[in-house]
Amino acid sequence: MTARRRSPRLDVDHILDDRRTHIIVCCGSGGVGKTTTAAALGLRAAERGRRTVVLTIDPARRLAQSLGLAELDNTPRQVPDIDTTAGGQLDAMMLDMKRTFDEVVEAHTTPDRARQIFANPFYQTLSSSFAGTQEYMAMEKLGQLRRRDQWDLIVVDTPPSRSALDFLDAPERLGSFLDGRLIRLLGGPARAGGKAYRKFFQAGFNVVTGALTKVLGGELLRDVQTFVNALDTMFGGFRERAEKTYALLKRPETAFFVVAAPEPDALREASYFVDRLSDDGMPLAGLVLNRLHVSDGSGISEEQAIAGAERLETAGGHDLAAALLRLHADNVAAAARDRWLGERFFAAHPDVPVARVRALASDVHDLDDVRHVGHLLTGA
Repeated sequence: MTARRRSPRLDVDHILDDRRTHIIVCCGSGGVGKTTTAAALGLRAAERGRRTVVLTIDPARRLAQSLGLAELDNTPRQVPDIDTTAGGQLDAMMLDMKRTFDEVVEAHTTPDRARQIFANPFYQTLSSSFAGTQEYMAMEKLGQLRRRDQWDLIVVDTPPSRSALDFLDAPERLGSFLDGRLIRLLGGPARAGGKAYRKFFQAGFNVVTGALTKVLGGELLRDVQTFVNALDTMFGGFRERAEKTYALLKRPETAFFVVAAPEPDALREASYFVDRLSDDGMPLAGLVLNRLHVSDGSGISEEQAIAGAERLETAGGHDLAAALLRLHADNVAAAARDRWLGERFFAAHPDVPVARVRALASDVHDLDDVRHVGHLLTGA
């Protein structure tokens, strides 16, 4: 029995049609087709009767154009020209990391305190470029969308991190940072109660900040202290929301789709992610193996095609036929390589359901292309 036969098929339509499924998370390393997969899942779900929103992290305009939208931003926009006869709808949005962070601040502090935070140079850096902020804010936005109860299915395209594991780790890292001892210490004098206690605390605080000033510089340290003091009423909230995010992701209403391409690095990341989801008790739906080269194996072999091309080239006058034979040889070789790489993953994870999506001849350009990818995902 081959590895392909041992791997169960990922029944995508069953997951999309199951009204108990409220969140689908597409994850994996960068450049494997997560964004297109998320859009195709969202479109197929909507046209099968689900009220769906796709949250993408992809900054490229290509996705917006393929969905028939002029642009995507932090506000969900309805996708036009989809089949709504089954009662569904499709909205799409692109995460604005800084705007989402601003919304968190506005929701958990006073307007005056929010203005102080927004004006702070340290906050401006933290909210726009701090490592892990994008992943954390993607989950913040997911929580906001789920609480609105406007959609019965949310499809999340996770950030294109260097490592797919960053997506699961970032909320805890950022929450721990903002709620950690060092940050609390930097805001300590503002929190210390009682005159005697403040005097004692200030003495120790001065020693620590004196050392930090030498490392960070006085101006940056003052920005951090000002930010922390302005953020005082929000402490604990970041960690609490990170924990709620983890709880949400572990519920049966969530389905993780690990997306990979037949490349060693992408499949290695997919393997790590499958193991991590299992270790954390998160609901894995299965693997989407994208961009597969397909050859049925019943035609001309790679060796025969190359030999035939060489004979035609020697004879002369058959350039087109020779080129087609070489193209066929390349496709047969690519298909064999893809099968071999896939079998290595399946051997390590024989129980993981798999959806195989063959490579397209061109990029996804419009709604019909997105719909076609949805058909390929389901084997339709």
